[in-house]
Amino acid sequence: MSFDSLGLAPALLRALSEAGYEKPTPIQAAAIPEVLAGHDLMAAAQTGTGKTAAFSLPLLHRLASTPLREGRRPISALILTPTRELAAQVQENLRDYGKHLRISSTVIFGGVGMGNQLHALRRGVDIVVATPGRLIDHMQQRSVDLSKVDVLVLDEADRMLDMGFLPALKRILAAVPPKRQTLLFSATFAPEIKALAQQFMRDPREVSTTPANTVANTITHRVHPVDAARKRDLLLHVLAQDSRRQTLVFSRTKHGADKLVRHLESAGIRAAAIHGNKSQNARTRALGDFKSGKVTVLVATDIAARGIDIDQLPVVINFDLPMVAEDYVHRIGRTGRAGSEGQAISLVSHDESGLLRDIRRLLKTDLEMVAVAGFEPSTPLRLDAGAPRPKQQPRQAGGGSSRAPREGGGQQARQGGGQGRPSHRPHGHPPAASAGDAGPKRRRRRRGGGSSASNGGKA
Repeated sequence: MSFDSLGLAPALLRALSEAGYEKPTPIQAAAIPEVLAGHDLMAAAQTGTGKTAAFSLPLLHRLASTPLREGRRPISALILTPTRELAAQVQENLRDYGKHLRISSTVIFGGVGMGNQLHALRRGVDIVVATPGRLIDHMQQRSVDLSKVDVLVLDEADRMLDMGFLPALKRILAAVPPKRQTLLFSATFAPEIKALAQQFMRDPREVSTTPANTVANTITHRVHPVDAARKRDLLLHVLAQDSRRQTLVFSRTKHGADKLVRHLESAGIRAAAIHGNKSQNARTRALGDFKSGKVTVLVATDIAARGIDIDQLPVVINFDLPMVAEDYVHRIGRTGRAGSEGQAISLVSHDESGLLRDIRRLLKTDLEMVAVAGFEPSTPLRLDAGAPRPKQQPRQAGGGSSRAPREGGGQQARQGGGQGRPSHRPHGHPPAASAGDAGPKRRRRRRGGGSSASNGGKA
């Protein structure tokens, strides 16, 4: 199948050809015809399989086929994303795909001033890409009009629920017309996602190209057991094997990410950190330097698991395992994209044995265990039902806010011992967070009797 056979506008086909796109991915081939036919759609696919193009291309085609309105142009399409980085990535893709069309778009997220955003909204745009928190700010200031939205897209919907955005989503949904086309794209379809879809979608079609929580078969997984005290030295040893190789390293906490960057820089490695305590300008600069090769190692918390799109990223390293097994899938989805080969390396200490067991159980496969000479652990990993997990610090009280959660984790409690996911409530129950809460409660882990720790501030 080719893009020509999907019935897209010639201007879009021209842009795709110039960008080197040859044929649609499975999710694009399945989703684009449904969107062009006007159906509400729930679409699930692995990270890195082209979900952004699957909704952007038919959206641009629809707008290109609509006669231009005189005067100020109302917002015709709204795309919601959980993180600033993902919003910027979607906006960049829209510009690339629609460069031969007379369609305007803008991106709205927090961490930066509102001046340029206000100017773009006053001028009038066809498409707004936004994070929920900053969009709520504009709604409160009456600087955005959503009354003419024809298409609503929820990108990475599962992550938005994980980050406590359900109250904000409901508020935004109440502001857009009930008669609209709604597209929900996600890496996974948990029961909570389907319950949410029942509330605001009309007879949605459903397409899924891979089972939930699967990873690309082009990714090689490897586990290096090591004592916790020697993890940083082992990381340096692994990075030294190819000092020019771009590497994304995941740390469980923001403080840990900053500390790791200082350690890497002291060893002569060009590194930068990206997490929720960084200003948006600092986050953008770090990501830009990583993409350009100015820094070779980017240390990130889970905020980056769904907002980084880098061609041919060869390796992802889990310096700390995630507290929730599903996050492993999203982390390593940064490599092995679009059919390219990738490597996922995890440095695992004895107290993370339980987390590793959960990941293996989720993936339904064994991960290659390779002890590195000179770094063999003094205590072997345990993968049975009684395997330990990292100790977690108690949740600290937070002041809370009546505002919507910030993108990147906003109202969640202050830094704890690790990162997890907030609890999802069954359909019809109250949302997980309300005004004055320290943040959405994190989901209790039922496996092995442990519990997930609070996410750190803004991830």
